[in-house]
Amino acid sequence: MGLQEVWFILIAVLFIGYFVLEGFDFGVGMLMPVLGRRKDPKGDTRRRVVLNTIGPVWDGNEVWLITGGGALFAAFPEWYATLFSGFYLPLLIILVALIVRICAIEYRGKIDDDTWRRRCDWGIVFGSWVPAVLWGVAFANIVRGVAIDADKQVTSGFFDLLNPYALLGGLTTALVFALHGAVFLALKTADEVRTDAVALASRLALPTVPVAGGFVLWTQLAYGKGWTWILVVAAAAALLAVVALTRAEREGWAFLFTSVAVIGTVALLFGSLFPNVMPSTLDAAYSLTIENASSSPYTLKVMTWAAAFLTPVVLIYQGWTYWVFRQRISTKHIPPSIGLSSKRT
Repeated sequence: MGLQEVWFILIAVLFIGYFVLEGFDFGVGMLMPVLGRRKDPKGDTRRRVVLNTIGPVWDGNEVWLITGGGALFAAFPEWYATLFSGFYLPLLIILVALIVRICAIEYRGKIDDDTWRRRCDWGIVFGSWVPAVLWGVAFANIVRGVAIDADKQVTSGFFDLLNPYALLGGLTTALVFALHGAVFLALKTADEVRTDAVALASRLALPTVPVAGGFVLWTQLAYGKGWTWILVVAAAAALLAVVALTRAEREGWAFLFTSVAVIGTVALLFGSLFPNVMPSTLDAAYSLTIENASSSPYTLKVMTWAAAFLTPVVLIYQGWTYWVFRQRISTKHIPPSIGLSSKRT
């Protein structure tokens, strides 16, 4: 196995890590209005419980995306350039949504005002739903292929990306992330928030199975390889297990299997893509591959040594973070708001 193959696999692993970890972050944000109902007298307290489940980890989870983007730029610069120029608008929308979500999370508790918190809540919801959908649309189009000419320029327009396969991919990631987030909330909360999260996860599992199953099957039949059937079976079996486990209120095991479903689906996409990195629908000769899109062997060698030393450190630190903040959170743990007053004096 050459360094080009190694770095293709490493980039796949980075995005798998991002979607597993940031996936439940998105799901938590998507479900805030449902689990923190405004008509409930404890509505704001419940929303703070929901948000505090990801409070210590969400920014660390986003590091996987930054690292994945950096690795993509360094290892496969042609892939990076073509992807970011051809998918400029959807990636820009994702970036804006992430910025809105970051600001809303960071500033929600700064001012003790219901209107302020309501606006921040909608920012969190917007910043969670939009990336959850558009990441699926983007990766589905990468696997399906776009119009790339001889100059390695994407000639497809934004609306060309909204094809049936890509839209099903967006619906799949949205549902899987919502389910992943609901199971995570059931695992990390107590009292009535956990009860509602378990019930919501049980309901979400039912539509997620046929939608995600249809997407992975379409991917396999249209773009997959013989060995990727293993990933299809693993993802489908994991989702079916989640249905049973959520009904049995075994949220720990359910979270493990939603993670397996995410891993299997993303691995299927990368496995179906290989050895291409961006197929061209105009002419197969214009497709970007790991060979014609990669950096020099020396660059890949230096990157490999750096990754070998730094990756274990990052994994140990992030694992330690999750261990420290492993306890469940309930409404009893939420103190009164200490934000600044919105009234001018």
